[in-house]
Amino acid sequence: DPVQLIRLLRFLAAAGCSHVFLAVSSHSLAQQRVAGLQFAGGIFSNLTHDHLDYHKTFDEYLKAKKQFFDNLPGGAFACINADDRNGKVMVQNTLANVVYYGIRSMADFKGKILESHLNGTLLNIDNHEIWTRFLGEFNAYNLLAVYATACMLGMNREEVLRALSALDTVEGRFQYRQSKDGVTAVIDYAHTPDALLNVLKTIGQIRTGGEQVIAVIGAGGNRDKTKRPEMAKVAATLCDRLILTSDNPRDEDPLEIIADMKAGLDGQGMAKTLIQPDRREAIRTAVMLAKKGDIILIAGKGHETYQEIRGVKHHFSDHEEVAALFEPESMNP
Repeated sequence: DPVQLIRLLRFLAAAGCSHVFLAVSSHSLAQQRVAGLQFAGGIFSNLTHDHLDYHKTFDEYLKAKKQFFDNLPGGAFACINADDRNGKVMVQNTLANVVYYGIRSMADFKGKILESHLNGTLLNIDNHEIWTRFLGEFNAYNLLAVYATACMLGMNREEVLRALSALDTVEGRFQYRQSKDGVTAVIDYAHTPDALLNVLKTIGQIRTGGEQVIAVIGAGGNRDKTKRPEMAKVAATLCDRLILTSDNPRDEDPLEIIADMKAGLDGQGMAKTLIQPDRREAIRTAVMLAKKGDIILIAGKGHETYQEIRGVKHHFSDHEEVAALFEPESMNP
């Protein structure tokens, strides 16, 4: 709540902390949990299908996010993704200094993907080439947002680029493991239609030939049900084989969650889809189906080390399951 948050920020300031970067959720904005705070700046990355179980409509979700930029003071900056169609909507009524970053559109901070590989990406940012360990267009946007924000805070542009090139990837975000037989398993936290789209598009960009993409996905229980069929539809469109399974079913029946996901599949999608509610067996099935060069995406849990079933958290790690099935290999950073 606002009192606890301001108390925490006061504690940090007293301890000598100069900057705080705060992920401000749509829930917190709707519930006025950041009331009373004055932000020096804000970043808008994108707006995708999520949290409609709370906001009910996409328009209400957008309005909640827009509140943040409406409340920025005149001396602040708003750093906006120029390639997201909702970016300009966010800053229609802001007093802040608006700057844009982007890959496709004209922008104050411009980026371009030059090369994509399994171990990283070569980017051009403001006419400087940098190598980064991050993969995918979505990560290029995130790095651009960080670069633009650092520049708006007065940092030297070349120093920022050097820092970006030294960053390590985040646990559970496009981490991969390769078997001695040449099968690659990608583990990612993607749990929305847009996140799945981004990860599968990234895999498509690094494919070199006719290798299969096999996706293992589920949807969390007691969460937004409207995204379930969309997730299955996106996955079936961009993979060769799809396995629908459990992902923290919580208090729901895993088979009912999977039934909601199947509703998004047409006949062609169903033809490439297997149902395996046991996540361990689903991962095992994917590995058994994979041949040399194939890429398996295991999505939804990423860094998590548990499965929540009927209110109980059971130890479960996608990383450990893959390691047990592959010959021990070193995980990338």
